[in-house]
Amino acid sequence: MTTERTDLPRDALGLAASFMSGELSSVDVVEGCLAHIEESNGRINAFVALSETAVDDARSSARRHAEGRPLSPLDGVPVAIKDNLVVKGLPATWGCQHYAEFVPDADELPVKRLRAAGLILVGKTNVPEFALEGHTANPLFGVTGNPWNLTLTPGGSSGGSVAAVATGLVPLALGTDGGGSTRRPAAYTGLVGLKPSIGKIARGGGLPQILLDFEVIGPIARNVADLALLFDVLAGPTSRDHRSRQFLGDGSETVAQGLRVLYVERIGDAPLEPIIARNVSTAAESFADLGCIVERGSLPFNIEAINQFWPTIGMVGLANLMKAEPTMRERASAKYVEMANRGNEISAGTFLEGLDEIWALRDRVGAAFQDYDIIMTPSCAAMPWPAADSYPTLIDGQEAGPRGHAVYTGWVNACGHPAINLPAAPADDGMPIGFQMVGDFGAESLLIELAHRYEAAHPWADRWPKGF
Repeated sequence: MTTERTDLPRDALGLAASFMSGELSSVDVVEGCLAHIEESNGRINAFVALSETAVDDARSSARRHAEGRPLSPLDGVPVAIKDNLVVKGLPATWGCQHYAEFVPDADELPVKRLRAAGLILVGKTNVPEFALEGHTANPLFGVTGNPWNLTLTPGGSSGGSVAAVATGLVPLALGTDGGGSTRRPAAYTGLVGLKPSIGKIARGGGLPQILLDFEVIGPIARNVADLALLFDVLAGPTSRDHRSRQFLGDGSETVAQGLRVLYVERIGDAPLEPIIARNVSTAAESFADLGCIVERGSLPFNIEAINQFWPTIGMVGLANLMKAEPTMRERASAKYVEMANRGNEISAGTFLEGLDEIWALRDRVGAAFQDYDIIMTPSCAAMPWPAADSYPTLIDGQEAGPRGHAVYTGWVNACGHPAINLPAAPADDGMPIGFQMVGDFGAESLLIELAHRYEAAHPWADRWPKGF
């Protein structure tokens, strides 16, 4: 392995340009990434497994570039994969002792698409057990730190993926988002994170779903251009995923002047840290300068019922999983076994009532997008908290429960719409703050184009953690 190259671009677009010009090869970059991981991962704990074929894969990419036949604009670019996603030849532990020895012999569909586009799969990134927490720690691999302050959490459940990208260990990563698990960690680390519409990135061949159809693949990058390239590689329908087939022949949206943006600062009486309120409010004002019509108000639909139903979804999902795999009860953490026990006690009628509320919410949210093009909110209600703690118990001096920090994101998963996190101005101590823009169902192109315009007006390319 070579010594770390400090002059390597840390963005995918810059690397792609270097490959096309012949200035760099993928071998240079992948060896540099592996050296950087070897030097830094002990402090951050982003990666939990590394690919033994990454350098050979990079050599294959370098040959393709030399012959003028790259597989995609991202051919040769390194990418990290969240550990709840299935990658051939790499462990897929889900942060659980039950899966500690599980090494799949095939890729799940989004990972196949990365390989087909020539990206180099460097390794797997840390997750909380079953990817059900808003921080990142598990009994197998321990705690992942926030690169801006290693004592604090990068959020979860895609905490390992955002830590890898924010430190520059890799330029791109895959996360998943079942309740905010891409957007909130991206907000805590100054990154761009996308939650696509349900079905926009087809799934298949992965681990069991716990959160109904809420969990989607979440691309993560340092800037909007890189995220757009990664999304283009991943998006598209397949006959294996009926949810993806609604996007057959899907067109793209363009941004016009006069987009209607509703900025929602607060969800009911839920607490919000003042620094987040201040900086995201300033970001909202900036969209008027971009030609948008910005209105401030409350969510134009009620999400109280889905918030009350939310814990039930995870409990029933775990109960179903442990019924299918009985030995899991002996190796999963006691907390999740207890959640499964509680899930077994929930009646079919109660669960069906919750499903009815999900369908009703989807109708209500769809109707709201007849009046607005974008709904904007903070991505998180709290700043990052100590990395070993599951959640902050106080937000702005008020008591907050396990989902208090996450009140802004879960409803977007329940309704299935797309949302993107972008950086606002950081806090006075430099810690990142993020906001989400939610679009109509299938409106990823609109979100990405508007995000491009926001980044051009308020760039963050010089804001990265020191010491990595």
